[in-house]
Amino acid sequence: MNRVEKLRELIDRLKDSFSADVQDVSFFRDEFTVLVDRKALFNICRFLKEDPDFRMNYLVDIAGVDYMPRAPRFEVVYHLYSIQNKHRLAVKARVGENETVPSVSALWAGAQWPEREAYDMFGIVFEGHPGLKRIYLPDDWEGHPLRKDYPLKGYKDQYNPFGEEKK
Repeated sequence: MNRVEKLRELIDRLKDSFSADVQDVSFFRDEFTVLVDRKALFNICRFLKEDPDFRMNYLVDIAGVDYMPRAPRFEVVYHLYSIQNKHRLAVKARVGENETVPSVSALWAGAQWPEREAYDMFGIVFEGHPGLKRIYLPDDWEGHPLRKDYPLKGYKDQYNPFGEEKK
């Protein structure tokens, strides 16, 4: 059995264990992506990390995506990798404008920074995050600049530390 067949078998187990919460599974360019209900995200991620057949012990990245005007508007994408089993998996959860997604920082401490980035850039709130605040922009910054409805020139003129006037 090759790597892809083995992972397909494991994903079938995941679907059996979380049948109501696994909404879709896709395969593209040698990688599986699992779309899950946002409310079950933490439990599914814990299963993926702790189950010895999955053992997704390395969180590669978390990315926020804005699909405006689609509802729910946002997706949070988790790229996971098993160092021991040498397989990878992407897990996605859709998040509406005023909804939250559970933080996975209790599972992977390295999730704290990318969750803060997604909050800062998109306004996605991670429930249970130990210190969810802006990471790039000042605390008084208005809006979230990677949202598709963010004005190209911002909401207001920003302070220029070099004292140069705009032309």
